[in-house]
Order: sequence, then structure tokens, then C-alpha cells
Amino acid sequence: MSEAAVAVPPPQVRTAGIALRRGIVLVLMTLIVPGSAQLAHGSRRLGRIAIRVWGAILLLGLVALVLFFANRTLILTLLGFAANPIVIQVIGWLVVALGVGWGFLALDAWRIANPRTMTGRGRAVSGVLALVIALGLVWGSWNGRVIFASSADLISTVMEGGGETETIDGRYNILLLGGDSSAARNGVRVDSITVASIDAKTGRTILFSLPRNLQRAPFPKDSPLYEKYPDGYWCKSQECLLNAIYTEATNNNNKKLFKGVKNPGIVATKGAVEETLGLKINYWAIVDMDGFEALIDAVGGITLDIGKKVPMGSVNGKKGVFDWIEAGKNVHLDGYHALWFARSREYSSDYERMARQKCVMNAMLKQLDPATVLTSFQEIAAAGKNVVKTDLPTDQIGAMLELAPKIQKIPMTSVSFVPPLIKPANPDFAKIRQIVADEIAAAEAADEAAEKATASAEPEPEPTPSASATPKPKSNAQKLDSICKVS
Repeated sequence: MSEAAVAVPPPQVRTAGIALRRGIVLVLMTLIVPGSAQLAHGSRRLGRIAIRVWGAILLLGLVALVLFFANRTLILTLLGFAANPIVIQVIGWLVVALGVGWGFLALDAWRIANPRTMTGRGRAVSGVLALVIALGLVWGSWNGRVIFASSADLISTVMEGGGETETIDGRYNILLLGGDSSAARNGVRVDSITVASIDAKTGRTILFSLPRNLQRAPFPKDSPLYEKYPDGYWCKSQECLLNAIYTEATNNNNKKLFKGVKNPGIVATKGAVEETLGLKINYWAIVDMDGFEALIDAVGGITLDIGKKVPMGSVNGKKGVFDWIEAGKNVHLDGYHALWFARSREYSSDYERMARQKCVMNAMLKQLDPATVLTSFQEIAAAGKNVVKTDLPTDQIGAMLELAPKIQKIPMTSVSFVPPLIKPANPDFAKIRQIVADEIAAAEAADEAAEKATASAEPEPEPTPSASATPKPKSNAQKLDSICKVS
């Protein structure tokens, strides 16, 4: 007998090795193309069904990818319409069903390989591989459902709907309110009042900030508070400040005036801000500052440059001392420190505080990229539903998502209506409205100039000033990036 003949394993061993290899290959085939193992060696009907389902999913994904690049507006619009809590929950359970079915196909692929013909070790190796893959698919699909459930919960809790979806003179005007509803206060005090006026086409944004201590804010004539305060919100005690309108509208005497209104405090504040700035508001969003800390932590904190150290605490507190957020470049702040940075009052003015709050807004806008949101989605969703409320309708999510990268691309400008620009105790509302109109006109002119420069190979020459030319109004806007250098 030759050496070659002696080296050949017996038929039973060869059969066990072939079965093991076939089992591993079939399980891996199922992982790559669900149903391929069944189509090759098992139930062909089951294999055809699985492959058709898999092919349909791939085709939908390919169509969505093509639409995203060819007609991004359409895909984002469809996404907005699909952002319904019930639809999202249904999709989540479909993901689970697909994951369970895929896992079953992996186990069935191992069965098709006939593990009885394998050695004990071969059965263990191939069986463990099939079980790990099956459990991994089921576990992944369940976690996918959890993300969908978090999305549905976030949308149903945060987005109340009812805002004005049509642009106003080509712009979205969004009222951003920072509220404090802590147990130590009676009702909600709105401590941060800003309107973001966004060009719906280019995304160029101007922030108009009003001080919380603004007095005599006018109400529109259709406001239930107009008859009570026809000359603006003012009282002899000088406690009738802009940030107190929310509480004024929700107290027992006035709440009944807002019949059928879910959020009278926001509606009253929105009306006063519209009359003050001369802008109609599309949407409002209110952030509970007590929950803001959790939201910042959920996104991993923010990084910004701090030119002046900021105290944390109050000189009138129990300890009478406090820590400091030190000045420096690329300072990383967690939620606790970011909240103190935005709200600290000691050794500074309300107006300086307003600037810091804009710095935090700017940092979040610059640093909240899609990767950050996706990797921390569940934490953001859990924090967000306890922090933010808005009247943005769900079918407008796509439009806002389309606008977001444009907003990030163009540096924001900011106008703060603080001394010496205005006197909060006796503001010139005509002047405020004129400044708002001038800044919006300047922003639109900048967009037109940018569009012409893009269309033309050569920039247009600067016009020669003439004696009859109308001088441009002096801009009161500042670039946020120059105020808050964000890394």
C-alpha cells in the first residue's frame, strides 16, 4: 500500500468534513443573502420568498439613495410625512419581524447542512456560529425597534403641531424661548427670548434677541390681553417685564380668556414678540433650562472659546462662594457647566448673559452633526422629550432637515436689543422694527450678491457712491462667530 493511500481519510471522516464546511458556507450565505441557502439546498419556495423580500428592501434603499442625490427635497418631504408616531412604530415592528425571519433562515441553513453527519465538534462549531448569527440578527432588529420607538415617543411628546408652515416673505421666523419651570418659581419664567429669521432658500440666519426686562411690550389687537394692556405690558410696580408675560397669561384670572388655547403663555409671549419686532412667527420652540443639562450631556458636551471666566453660584447663596468656569480656548463643557455658562448672573449683566446664551446656541449648531446625533440618538431622544416643546408639524421635519446644513454653512449674524441700542424701560418700538427690517434687507442683499458672484466668473465692481445715493443704514448686527469662536 502506497503512502498516498494511507493519507486518505476514511469516507466517514471525509463526509463529516464536507458537511461541516457546507454548514458554515450555508450559514454565511444566509447572512449575506437571506434565502440563498434555502434556494440552493432546502425549500426553494421559502428561498424565493426570502430573496424577493431582500431584493425589495435593497431596491427601496437604492431608490431612496438615488432620490437623495437627484431630488433631495422630495425624499426629505416624504420623510417628513412618514414622521408619524404610528407609522414609525409600525416600521419598528416590521424591522423586528424581518430580523426574526432572518435569524430563522440562519438556523434553517444549519439544519439543511445535515449536522447529524458532522462530528460532535463540527456540530458544536457550526451550531454555535448559526446561533450567534441568528441571535445577533434578532438582537440588532430589536434594538432598531427601540430606536424607532424612541423616535415615535420624541415626536409625539415634543411636536405639538399647529405652526404656520408657509414662509413669510420667503423666510421662516422661529421664536426660541428658554424657560425655567423649577419648583422654586411660580409658573414659567421665560429668561431667553430670541427670534431666528431664516431665509428659506439660502439658510442665511439672523438672530434677534430681546432682553427679558423689556417693558411696555405691545400685544396685538386680537390678543386677549390687549384690552387689559392697550398701551403695552406695563404696571407701576415695574414687574411687568417681557419674561413675565408667560406667567401673566397662565394665571387664574387670565387663563380663561384664552379659550381653546393649549399654551396661553406661549401664545401671549409670541404675540408680544411679533408686535415688538414687526415679524410674524412661523413656529415656536421652548427649552426647559432645568432639563438643558441632560440634553448637552446627551450630545457629549460642547466646545467653545471663553474670553472671560464665568462664576457658578450666587454670592447670596448659603455658602456665599462659588467655583469658576475658567477662560481659555477650546474649553469643553459638560451639561452642568454649559448650563452655568449660559445662565450665570454674578459679576455680569443680563446683556452679557444673552451673548453667552447665543454662544451656546452657536456651539450646538456647529457641533451637532448627523454622526453625533445618530450615535447618541437614544440619549438625545430621552433628554429631548423632557426639554423641548415646539409647534413644528411633523410633516415639516423634512423641510427643516433640508435647511439645516445651509444654516450651518453661512455664518449667523445677531442683533441684541440692549443698551445703548434701546432703553428696555422705555423702548422705541418703531426703531426696533426698522432695525429688524434693515437687517433682513441687508441679509437678502448679501444673498443676492452671493448668487450673482456664483453665476458670474468675474465679481461685479463696487458701485461708485454719488451725492444723490441713499446712504445704507448702519448695521447693528454682529457675526456670531466673531463673538463666540467655536472650535
